[in-house]
Parts: sequence; C-alpha cells; structure tokens
Amino acid sequence: MSKNLADEIKSGALAKLGARDENSAHLAQGIIEQAVAKNIETVRLVFADQHGILRGKTVATRMLKSAFSSGIGVPSTLLLKDTSHRTVFDVWSGDATETLSGMDTLLGGASDVLLVPDPTCFHPLPWSPHSAILMCDVIDRAGAAIGFSSRNVLQTAEDQMRDAGFEAIFGLEVEFQIFQKTDAALDHEHATIPPKAIETRNLTQGWQYLTDTRYSEAEEILDTLRRFAEELGLAPRSMEVEMGPSQFEFTFDPSSPMIQADRFVLFRTMVKEVCAQRGLHATFMAKPKLANAVANGWHIHQSLLDIKTGVNLFMSKDNKLTSHASGWIAGLLEHAPASCLLTTPTVNGYKRFSEFQLAPNRITWGADNRGAMIRALLYPDDTASRIENRVADTTANPYYAFAAQILGGLSGITSGAAAPPPTRTPYAKGATQLPDNLSAAIDAFEDSTLFRTALGDEFVDYLVHLKRAEWQRYLMTVSEWEQAEYFNLF
Repeated sequence: MSKNLADEIKSGALAKLGARDENSAHLAQGIIEQAVAKNIETVRLVFADQHGILRGKTVATRMLKSAFSSGIGVPSTLLLKDTSHRTVFDVWSGDATETLSGMDTLLGGASDVLLVPDPTCFHPLPWSPHSAILMCDVIDRAGAAIGFSSRNVLQTAEDQMRDAGFEAIFGLEVEFQIFQKTDAALDHEHATIPPKAIETRNLTQGWQYLTDTRYSEAEEILDTLRRFAEELGLAPRSMEVEMGPSQFEFTFDPSSPMIQADRFVLFRTMVKEVCAQRGLHATFMAKPKLANAVANGWHIHQSLLDIKTGVNLFMSKDNKLTSHASGWIAGLLEHAPASCLLTTPTVNGYKRFSEFQLAPNRITWGADNRGAMIRALLYPDDTASRIENRVADTTANPYYAFAAQILGGLSGITSGAAAPPPTRTPYAKGATQLPDNLSAAIDAFEDSTLFRTALGDEFVDYLVHLKRAEWQRYLMTVSEWEQAEYFNLF
C-alpha cells in the first residue's frame, strides 16, 4: 500500500470541492488498508434516502481510492422517488423548478449527484463476510450540500442546538416483526410497481408479552441479529418479545442523534437482509394488514445536556419539571402536528393512532404514562432522566424524525414556553388530536413556520411534493372497502 495514498486522496476532486480534508484522507487510507487486510472484495457505498432506505452502488475494493478521492456518481432521481420507487418530480421539462427553488441541479435530466464516503462509518458485514458497507453523504456536482438529504437535515438541526449551548442524547427502542416466508411473489405478474406483497405466516404466536418461552422459540434468529448488531458497532442493549405475534423489540445504548440515526438505518437493513437469507421476512411496517398483527412503534428517548458541563438539564432535585424539560415538552407538543410528517411519514402509520393501544392519538404528555404522546421519565437526581416521544413508527426516516425532535424541543426552550399540566387520561376526548391521516400531516407541515425557518423552504416544499404524490396514489387506488361497499349494491 502506497505511503502517499492519503496525499493522493486529499488532492483529489472531492478535496477541490471542499468535501475532503487531510484528516479524513488519512482515515480513508486506514479504511482501504483495513479492507485489504480483511480480504473485503466488495464495498457497498450507501446513503440514507428521503425515506431512510439505504441506496447506493457496490464497488470492487480496488475502487475505494477513487471513491474517497473523487466520489461516486449516482442518479439524482434517487432523491426524487416516493415509496413505490417512482420518480415523482418532473426531471425533463424543468417546470418543477418554478415551484421548488434550489432544485435546478437535480431536476435537469436525471443528472448525477455525488456520494462522498464517510471514513468514520465503515462496517464489514458479518452476514456477508466478503463485503462491507460504507456510509456516504450526498452533494451536488458543484460540491454544495443538498438541503433535503437525510444527514444534512439532521446536521442542520444539531448545529442549531449546539449554537444554543446544548447537545442531545437519544435512545432507540425499535419494534418489528419477523415472519416465515411462504410465497416470495416472484411470478411475472407480481413484478408491479410497487411489487405484490409477499405472503407469510407467523414465526411465533403472540399475546405473551415478555414470556421467556416465546423468546426461546425465536432465540436462534434473535441471537444472530444481536451478534451481528454488536459486530456492526450498533450497541444493542436488550432483545424483547413484544406483544403481538412474531413481534420483537431491540433497544440500544444512548448516543448522539447522528450516531443513532446511522444505527437505525443500519439495523433495519441488517435485520431485513439477514432474515431474507434465512427464508424469513422482517417488516418494520407500522401496521401490517395481517390477521391479529399489531402495530410497530418507535419510541424516541431524548435528554438534553449543557454543552459546557455535560449536566443533564432534564434532571431535577425534586419532582418538578426543570425549566428546560418544561420548555422542551411544550415545544414538542406545540409542533406535534407538523412534526408528524417526519415521525409518521406513511399512509399506513396513521392507522396506528388508536385508543387504548399504547400508541398516542392525542397531543398530551404524562409522567411515566404509556398512553401519552410524551412519556416523561423524570425522577429526582436521576442522571438518566429523559423524555420518551411515542408518536413515531419504524417507517420513519430517523434523520428527519430526530431533526423534528431537536427543532421542536429547542423552540419551546428558546421561546420560554412551559408545559401544560400532565395528563392521567391520555385518551380523554378533550385533548387535541394528532393528525388522523397523511394528508392532514402534510398540510400541517407545509404551514409550519418552524420548519420553514429552521430547514428552509426548499426542504419543506420538496417533502410536501413527495408525500402528496404518495397520498394521491393512495386516493386513486380502489380499495377493498369500496369493492365491498359498492360492487353488489349498484
């Protein structure tokens, strides 16, 4: 290996664009040397797209030097697709640029953007020993950050938080299901956009929450997922049998928002790929349409630290809210309707908001109350004092969802807002309801002054356009309800 490899990388095209410095060039050299030493044959250069799904290109290991020095081009349309993988922006006529300012470089004929490999996020894959994943940032050909790219959105929110003198620690609780696959839906007529849903049966029976015998039945696959998560550096903490059939939950060590967002997308990808290798199907869908299946939630634990002292600003000396905890809760509650598009981004997710199901449907907070949107776990002198937002589901893009938490909570503190009294009856009729469908969430987000000010009109208009296309496809699809309601009657 050339001793001057780092010098070559730091003098490449990315360095000239300001996207590679001396330190990252030396780290890149170390990654290349590690890949060679571990006999890695292929490296998956990936980024988290607007849905939090990893996309990218796989290259031979010998191409790493070029990737680190010059980046890898991928079509900009990867940033313009809805959940069916359709490109929902007009990339040919240019008309969309009139309403979506700043997107000229992305809407001009499906041009390329550049993946910039992050040498701090290299992960050999334990389920594919000849391969590794290398997380990337996304920039345009001129070297400019793309305002709505996942990591950039979260970085913008974190920067604003640090400018205010704070840093955050987030925790992950991720629910998902693992089913046995009975039909992979590979017949030609199933290759639609999106493809036909595969068919499954349960891996375990449900309704035996935290029962040890149920864990034993799934121990082989859960052990495999835990070991692989540990090898990836994801820091899994607990593995649990959840309430529903074939439903499980993993929790992870607390860490910074960016690290946790990377962990989330890597974990979700790992679970799906490892299960697929074993003839199983893992799903993080919010509410699968399967008999007796239950909804998957994603609970976001969050603490706020003083950036100078490291003191947890949510920790009190008595049973009263600190001013920072009160303001943070107030901000999350105030901006909950607009934030829903970032925490509950699918048509399906709003069908999880139902009464008495340990999922919120109203904008409330409570002290250790699992029915409230915000569950405050705040005890005197407890350094682990934190707030748990239970509104999100596991289809969320974690970078967007975490940005919503930071910006909402921070706005409550900076405006001097105070939390209302806690609720003991989170499903009571008097409380304001969360948006009950994706369209209502889109409208609230579009009208949000907070997100337009903090993240820019480009991001808001982009996401509104993207999600409205998804909502319109849903409205134009003839449902089973319509067929049953009208086919015989008329």
